[in-house]
Amino acid sequence: MKKSIVLFCILLLGSKSFSQNTDSDRKKINSTLDSWHKAAANAEFDNYFSFMTSNGIFIGTDATENWQIDAFKAFAKPYFDKGKAWNFTSLQRNIYFDKTQNTAWFDELLDTHMKICRGSGVLIKEGNNWKIAHYVLSMTVPNDNSDEVVKVKEKIENDVLEKLKAK
Repeated sequence: MKKSIVLFCILLLGSKSFSQNTDSDRKKINSTLDSWHKAAANAEFDNYFSFMTSNGIFIGTDATENWQIDAFKAFAKPYFDKGKAWNFTSLQRNIYFDKTQNTAWFDELLDTHMKICRGSGVLIKEGNNWKIAHYVLSMTVPNDNSDEVVKVKEKIENDVLEKLKAK
């Protein structure tokens, strides 16, 4: 009986510790993502990219935008140099962890110049810091307006579709 009580206490303390680590990491991830968005809003190029892994990926709203980190830096640099990149503010965010607590994924709704967008991605824990390894930005489309949006996209994306299908 004593062994069972001791084992129960160890398991209880271990699960509480695990929960506290998750809460701490959740706060760090929220801070990382909020700071990342703020660095873009303030056109802080080096700071912005310091939140991403060395092999990070940014996928934009255009079907052709699948940026490896160096290409994304080259694309973004002129915007940052003008002192105005982009301004995304998280409205809602969900964060999830793998069993090791070293990988997390998230989704967020954003207030942007494009109205509500969705961001999602993966973060990797490097030491005590969380770094963005993969980020996907998507525009939201109200279901009732999908047909209208498809009509606008159709002319632009038919060529892209053909090229992708030809591969």
